[in-house]
Amino acid sequence: MIEIDGSHGEGGGALLRISTALSALTMNPIHITNIRANRPKSGLMPQHLNAVKAVAGLSNANVEGLEIESKELFFYPENVKGGTYNIDIKTAGSVTLVLQAFMVPAVFADAPVNIKIRGGTDVRWSPPVNYLQHVTLPVLRSMGYNAELDIIRRGHYPRGGGIINVKINPVKKLNPINISELEVDEIRGISHAVKLPEHVAVRQAESAEKVLKANGFDAEIKIEHSDNTLGPGSGIVLWTGGNTRVGGSSIGERGVRAEKVGEKAAEELLYHISRGAAVDKYNGDQIIPYMALAGKSKVKTAELTLHAVTNIFVTEKIMGKKFDVDGEVGEPAIIKIS
Repeated sequence: MIEIDGSHGEGGGALLRISTALSALTMNPIHITNIRANRPKSGLMPQHLNAVKAVAGLSNANVEGLEIESKELFFYPENVKGGTYNIDIKTAGSVTLVLQAFMVPAVFADAPVNIKIRGGTDVRWSPPVNYLQHVTLPVLRSMGYNAELDIIRRGHYPRGGGIINVKINPVKKLNPINISELEVDEIRGISHAVKLPEHVAVRQAESAEKVLKANGFDAEIKIEHSDNTLGPGSGIVLWTGGNTRVGGSSIGERGVRAEKVGEKAAEELLYHISRGAAVDKYNGDQIIPYMALAGKSKVKTAELTLHAVTNIFVTEKIMGKKFDVDGEVGEPAIIKIS
């Protein structure tokens, strides 16, 4: 039984998600205490509970403490099984954060895995679904990860109700990755608005294009407009093309002009580009467990975050691997594993 202090590092949901994902993968039982101790409202919230539930179903795990506001969890996995899984968060909780945990063990299942998740596709404090689709997955595919994601319906705060389908084909092993310097071949994006006038998406895109143009970059941003959703919302995701990818995104909010939403996404993308690193600060967090699984990998991240440091801590503890980090939190860093 591996003991994990849930208050370590950033002390939030990421530690819980990565711990259960790696426990399922290695079949090492874990005991997590002080769950989300560093958050204003500690313990399991619906989004976190559903992430654990998804991984538990995938790995046929016995779980103790799986209830709202629980601060302690015992996770006893058996084996990772392919098949079809359905998760309904029942709130606007992030579908992409649930998927982050699920995807790690799913790629080593004994058969193809199909998962349908209902919840928030484009919500604050989590990767928008288009970021996962156009930044995270292409990097993982370069390591041999085989998955396809379809957006059936978008879901925004507070109604949620978004639906995504993901098919993951299992592999025997992942390929090491070695990417340091950013290569910007093009900039693309998607600006969307649902149950709002189409001009909201158009204004987001035009504002982002203006900021990027002023900094020497042209961009091709697709406009998406639909009324197929439970509640109104908007957002924009931008990404660089080529063998390395960084992104920038922004979610629309009541009282915030569409132009500001577009500017924010462009400024975030420009920040990541200015660091010259092969992965942005978000992907630098997400890629940690995959590096451990592949071995002999090196990436340069635009910014070493506390999330990344926490993910490294948990991955080392559960998998017995050792990372080497050259850089400080808040600065570009090179992350290596032998």
